[in-house]
Amino acid sequence: MKIYTKKGDKGKTSLFGGERVPKDSVRIEAYGTLDELNSTIGLCRSMNPVREVDRILEGVQNDLFTLGADLASPIGLEKKGIKRIQNSDVSRLEKQIDKIEEILEPLQHFILPGGSRTAAMLHFARTVCRRAERTVVRLEKEVDIGKHPVIYLNRLSDLLFMLARWVNSLSGTSERQWNP
Repeated sequence: MKIYTKKGDKGKTSLFGGERVPKDSVRIEAYGTLDELNSTIGLCRSMNPVREVDRILEGVQNDLFTLGADLASPIGLEKKGIKRIQNSDVSRLEKQIDKIEEILEPLQHFILPGGSRTAAMLHFARTVCRRAERTVVRLEKEVDIGKHPVIYLNRLSDLLFMLARWVNSLSGTSERQWNP
């Protein structure tokens, strides 16, 4: 099978179900930004974080593929094998956040993004996640996508923040306080 089909050469692409839409539509931008986030998390993983962090990030990458397929599949389209992000996915992220929060010192101040290379990259992934969330919120105003995609991304950005803090803690890298 060839990687190119030439079907998108005129600026349109197909959603699951066959509907053709412009490549600059909010829907395509939303799952394109998820792809960017997934690649950014791949960069984080390439920095060889501790096994538990890598395991969490691999799970997130799988979720992001699910979420991308979810957004590429209009609600009501019954296509075999299309999984949608569920409340259980959000709950899993919350449990991971809670577990990390128990380990770390409570935040007393805003902190500057950075620290170790891996933590800085996780902070960058968090900002890409926030952009994806904003795009999905725009999409939600146009079409029914269900409530879980926005909630998942909101929680994911929190998890990425906590992972950055945890990675800094594990490496003995202190967090820099924001001094207004």
